[in-house]
Amino acid sequence: MDTLQQIPADGNGKADLRELARVLLETMADAVMDAQADALCEDGANARNGYRERGLVTAVGPITMRIPKLRAGTYFPEGIIERYSRVDRAVAAAVAEMYQNGVSTRKVQKVAGKLGIERLSADQVSAICRSLDEEVSALAERAFEGLEFPYLFLDATYARRRRDGRVQSTAAVTAIACGADGVRRVVGFSAIDTETHAGWLGFCRDLRKRGVSGVRCVTSDAHEGLKRAIAECFPGAAWQRRAVHLERNVCSLLKTKRQRAMAGKALQAVFREEDPAVVRCAYHAAIDAIGEMSGEAASLLEEAEADALAYLGFPAEHRRRIRTNNVQERTNRETRRRSRVVQVFPSAESMIRLVGAVMAEQDEDWSSRRWIVPESLARLEEPAPAEPETTEESRMRGLKVVRTAMELADAGRRAA
Repeated sequence: MDTLQQIPADGNGKADLRELARVLLETMADAVMDAQADALCEDGANARNGYRERGLVTAVGPITMRIPKLRAGTYFPEGIIERYSRVDRAVAAAVAEMYQNGVSTRKVQKVAGKLGIERLSADQVSAICRSLDEEVSALAERAFEGLEFPYLFLDATYARRRRDGRVQSTAAVTAIACGADGVRRVVGFSAIDTETHAGWLGFCRDLRKRGVSGVRCVTSDAHEGLKRAIAECFPGAAWQRRAVHLERNVCSLLKTKRQRAMAGKALQAVFREEDPAVVRCAYHAAIDAIGEMSGEAASLLEEAEADALAYLGFPAEHRRRIRTNNVQERTNRETRRRSRVVQVFPSAESMIRLVGAVMAEQDEDWSSRRWIVPESLARLEEPAPAEPETTEESRMRGLKVVRTAMELADAGRRAA
């Protein structure tokens, strides 16, 4: 841009100052990178080898950076932009460790090429790991003083890692809580060999040690070891069994696709209802209907009733939040997606690094908004409402909810 005529203009012929700033920023960034790359080649030990482009979103609009390539090693303008997000850096570190251990696969090599990892030096990998480990440790060891957490969500997802020369499945356990201020926070994460009572007990004790208190309800799967750990570490807290997992457990006891489809839709319809009296009546109607397909499935529902419907004892505006564990689904999906790239983690440290990076990104995102209105959380101090009386109207409505859902599921299967 050497002349005034080259200054960008808007549709009215006036100077577009935002576009001017964007072009100047792009030009300046390229000039700085060229100067830095030239400095690396001054002694003749290295040479320039073209460019690679990378897009960057800035306050004045997107720019395309022409990052110089070198014949030996890798140049990256660390002072201008971050190489990767936290999660990308965790993947990069794991893949680089696999390269160093000589266990990379063709798929990993392809990923490494895209990230430029195959040319990372040992010092660069060490620096990536060091910066990540500091962030991950700070999050994992964070203490909570003066803030109660009425709602706690516990879950686990599995990944494979190497240990003593063998590949084994390892549980990445996570804890997310809603504070009395209405904000969700990551309050814990770890890796345990199996979901045993001892493993979960150690994890829950660490939560208590770091100040996770005032818990009114814990939502989780029905893992026996986890249930025991919750009862021991959070006495007095209600336990909410995840509705979607109860549905899966029930369907696993049914023989045909038709039965599974009808039972699944019936239970989904039960939990969609908002009136507590209708929910309870519909739940009982579902037990009867599913009992005609499988006595074992009906028995499971009967045994699970108190825990499956625990959410009804909390404020109406909280119920949809606490009867599911959707709060952790995104982090679990992201962890699984990134784990598929790595395939087998080369060490426990690399696995924790990735899980911690995912959780750090999520925690940062949640910190800027409230999940539940704090004023409604204050209502938890009030006595729980009495269980509503069952009326003929609520029984009929509950029965209709289940019948309609099962009929629609059956009709949908026949139409398909």
